Amino acid sequence: MYAVIRTGGKQYRVAAGDSVEVEKLDGEVGETITLNDVLLVADGDTVQIGQPTVAGASVSARITGQHRGNKVRVFRYRPKKRIRVRSGHRQYLTRLQIESVNL
Repeated sequence: MYAVIRTGGKQYRVAAGDSVEVEKLDGEVGETITLNDVLLVADGDTVQIGQPTVAGASVSARITGQHRGNKVRVFRYRPKKRIRVRSGHRQYLTRLQIESVNL
């Protein structure tokens, strides 16, 4: 059984036992959270597709880490104008351990 969830403006395919890194969510390490924005639930040949979400479906997950991702370097320049801008960005991430997919 797996589900497609939406969090942080992105979609993730998850199943029980999976570990996934998503955009930062509120909560402490060790807390259990419920993700209610479930777009699809599949159990063998049975597939339920939400419009936009599946009614009554949820995903239980445990927070196993709060950290920052790798630095992304951004460099912009304009040729022949002596304009060069270098900056970087590190996104805050939350690591989730998926416990169950509930219908």
